[in-house]
Amino acid sequence: MRILVTGAKGFVGKNLCAQLNNIKDGKARCYGDVTVEAVYEYDLDSTPEQLDEYCKNADFVFNLAGVNRPQNQEEFMQGNFGFASTLLDTLKKHHNTCPVMLSSSQQASLTGRFGNSEYGRSKKAGEDLFLEYGKETGARMLIYRFLNLFGKWCRPNYNSAVATFCNAFANDLPYTVNDPSVELELLYIDDLVDEMIACLKGEEHHCEFDGLDVLPQTDGRYCYVPTTHKATLGEIVELLKSFAEQPKTLVIPEIPSGSFAKKLYSTYLSYLPKEKVAFPLKMNVDDRGSFTELVHTLNAGQVSINISKPGITKGQHWHNTKWEFFIVVAGHGLIQERKLGTDEVIEFEVSGDNIQCIHMLPGYTHNIINLSETENLVTVMYCNEIFNPNKPDTYFEPVK
Repeated sequence: MRILVTGAKGFVGKNLCAQLNNIKDGKARCYGDVTVEAVYEYDLDSTPEQLDEYCKNADFVFNLAGVNRPQNQEEFMQGNFGFASTLLDTLKKHHNTCPVMLSSSQQASLTGRFGNSEYGRSKKAGEDLFLEYGKETGARMLIYRFLNLFGKWCRPNYNSAVATFCNAFANDLPYTVNDPSVELELLYIDDLVDEMIACLKGEEHHCEFDGLDVLPQTDGRYCYVPTTHKATLGEIVELLKSFAEQPKTLVIPEIPSGSFAKKLYSTYLSYLPKEKVAFPLKMNVDDRGSFTELVHTLNAGQVSINISKPGITKGQHWHNTKWEFFIVVAGHGLIQERKLGTDEVIEFEVSGDNIQCIHMLPGYTHNIINLSETENLVTVMYCNEIFNPNKPDTYFEPVK
């Protein structure tokens, strides 16, 4: 399949083209039998000749080109309706009735706060033009009214509040929230891209609109992305505050699969400047080696790195409720555990050449011994709770 993407250098276009090229190059294999032979990327720096050639050969068109921040109001109609006309006329010239997807906007509803939107009028005119073209030619028209989009590569201080806030927190810039209670319905870029790729297989989701409300209908004239999120400006800012504090607290916020928080965190990270990509960790160093906490979680404990110098024994303690995993990733060592009140010791010889995970059992005193005379022993340690100095649940007792 040869795919034309107009507006290829914009936020949506860049993300879509990246994934289409992943499919083309065999790097993304999660879309079933979708095959991509070529991705024609058209943008402002492309030529009319290129558009003509692309329209001649395309098997599918994603029309993402448009204007949303013009110098004057007239440019809305010229940039949105005008280019749509050019695109469809060029397809018609080559008798190419391939499917065409149009990126419209919720402002095209021309209802509520969008009732007098010049941008909305230009988008509605584009929708009507595409619907008429579909009736005339029989080509499949897929019209999406985009919500508030967010994700990596979205331009801040432009038309996305999420991008603006992410950029502000990532770069320690000032920001303004006029009304924290304002709720946004948000669409994540990866969810949108997955839906757009579903269009290639004829698996898009159809609907009609009642104002801004989506009415799912299998034969609806419009299309929509079923996965969206609702969050207030205040909720977004509070999440971003916690993300920005992570290098200090080490706490990874709760980010369940598919959640808005998970998608927002990934978006936030994409705005970090170089000087924040790396951050220091506190190494607790003594003559035995070092112990460094890496990650804290709200409900699932912490992960640390322990380094033991040659010949050193660490541990020699037990816990009531706390339990741990010891995972040696470099070096050669011995882990010993003994149940309190008994003399039986269980032992595990461990090595970075044969990585395995050893439970440190509650009620068992345990240690870890570096058996090497020359190399450090490096151990990843998971603990089911964050260390609490006021209740450490750690009691010294030698294994032997």
